[in-house]
Amino acid sequence: MYNSINKTQDHDKFCFVLSQETMEVTKNLGKGKEVIPSLIRSIDANEVVGFDDDLMKQNVSDNIELMDCGGDKIEAEILNNCLSHHRTPSISISMPPSPTRAPMQNNTRKVAFRDDVELAVGKKLKEAPIVSATKFHSQPISTGVGFEEAVAAGKFPNRPVKNEKMEKVKDERYNSFKTWSGRLEKQISTLRGKPSGEQVVVTPRSENLPVDRYFDALQGPELETLRPSEELILPDDKKWPFLLRYPISSFGICLGVSSQAIMWKSLAASAATHFLHVSPRVNLILWCISVGLFSVVATTYILKLIFYFEAVRREYYHPIRVNFFFAPWVALLFLVIGLPPTVATDIPHFLWYVLMTPIFILELKIYGQWKSGGQRRLSKVANPVNHLSIVGNFVGALLGSSMGLREGPIFFFAVGIAHYTVLFVTLYQRLPTNETLPKELHPVFFLFIAVPSVASMAWANINGSFDNGSRFAYFLAMFLYFSLAVRVNFFRGFTFSLAWWAYTFPMTGAAIATIRYTNEVTNTFTKILSVTLSVIATLVVFGLLITTILHAFVMRDLFPNDIAIAISDRKPTTVRKWFHRRSGSSENDIEHFLKYMTSNAKDVEVTVKAGDVESQSPLP
Repeated sequence: MYNSINKTQDHDKFCFVLSQETMEVTKNLGKGKEVIPSLIRSIDANEVVGFDDDLMKQNVSDNIELMDCGGDKIEAEILNNCLSHHRTPSISISMPPSPTRAPMQNNTRKVAFRDDVELAVGKKLKEAPIVSATKFHSQPISTGVGFEEAVAAGKFPNRPVKNEKMEKVKDERYNSFKTWSGRLEKQISTLRGKPSGEQVVVTPRSENLPVDRYFDALQGPELETLRPSEELILPDDKKWPFLLRYPISSFGICLGVSSQAIMWKSLAASAATHFLHVSPRVNLILWCISVGLFSVVATTYILKLIFYFEAVRREYYHPIRVNFFFAPWVALLFLVIGLPPTVATDIPHFLWYVLMTPIFILELKIYGQWKSGGQRRLSKVANPVNHLSIVGNFVGALLGSSMGLREGPIFFFAVGIAHYTVLFVTLYQRLPTNETLPKELHPVFFLFIAVPSVASMAWANINGSFDNGSRFAYFLAMFLYFSLAVRVNFFRGFTFSLAWWAYTFPMTGAAIATIRYTNEVTNTFTKILSVTLSVIATLVVFGLLITTILHAFVMRDLFPNDIAIAISDRKPTTVRKWFHRRSGSSENDIEHFLKYMTSNAKDVEVTVKAGDVESQSPLP
């Protein structure tokens, strides 16, 4: 029916007439005048094959009011003869390819505009031959910055706003560090009833990074800074997921707080400090805080182990970062030593063996690498952080001897004192292979105090009295303490970081050793020294605890991107063409070469190998 009507009424045409100015442009063209035509032209419907055919339907309405350009009304009968289609309320506008071609088309003089009119038609349209042409379809308008801002402002509620945290989790660049690499997301979507149309892409994992890659890709005494010639495998222009940024060094917070519980337990039980009238409840409160803090830190790192196992493995194979894997077990030893008498008095012996087993296993790995040579030899990786791998021996000996054990504590004491002597001499020598610590890492120098302080108390428990051996270690600790304390400028002028927690448990350990020494040598000086060191240690620990909370939850800059775990597993490709003799270089080549330049200039020299000598010879 629709086609038959079109055949009978093909002499009727419709169009959109814009203005009388179009006719004037046609007349002016004959006179040779230059007139800028309108950008919008009117066309006959029959000139374009299939022009909105799917939207046209037969419809005659008595309510349509037609007007010409002069404002005169068109007769209703003419309307009935011309109106043969129905269209939904929309307008199709055809833009000319250039303004000069707009007057070339036939123009009509009638237009119909009304809010309730669904079609605009012309009056007494002339027949025109149907021109075969291509169908034109409307194209979507691209959204710009303003549209995205409107969506973010909530002006388009039907369109969901992007969640940055979810986009960060879905970023495929993190798949190499994920434990399941997308399998877990697929299982969760299946459980929620969502069909999985995409196949899960399993990212291949590389083998363990060789230690050479850490030294080649990173620089600095703790190998935490990326060399200019290296690139990260994770995006460096955005903040990574929280678990990827959560380092193993966070357990240093637990060491500082749990050591405070031991100190206040000693202040309450010591006869030399009885005049302070310290309540045992202080020890109970601090111990509970320590347990809660350790639970939070350990649970968070276990989640990192579950979801980002590759990141934990890279931390473990890091030459310096591996020392922090002693910290969780040392913190647990501190919690057992600081156990309040109201909670428990008898500690089972098997607990000591359980806590010392992982320390013993880690020592077999670390100490064996120190003496076996290679890139992990002690002269290559010597750093004050290595004290964390030593102090566990003396803390274990202190706990075991207080529980009534003898052979085990002596064994660990002997292992600790031997390796501490070697480490102490190595760190004092500062061989040319060791770099000077920057200001940000100056607090780790206080780790020098931790080992002799704990060793003095451990030997006193083993021997039964604070004899000359214990005093030897205690006096060494005091000398190191005062030698660092007088260098005030040495510990100023750097920003806050987790490295500041290196102040805490060494200072607290020195205060506990002083309280123990005051029981043997009781006088006014030792009492004042005990109180002074205890107050300083308490203020430092709680000051750092408050600062850490502010940076973690208010400023949110406590955990930056962990560059050390995001290095690539292969060396960057060397650009040798820079060293060729040639007439000129492109701007990209110069920029790429400057990327390799450092103040030391060693990175550039490494790229020039023996094979490059031939390339530097003059060209014939």
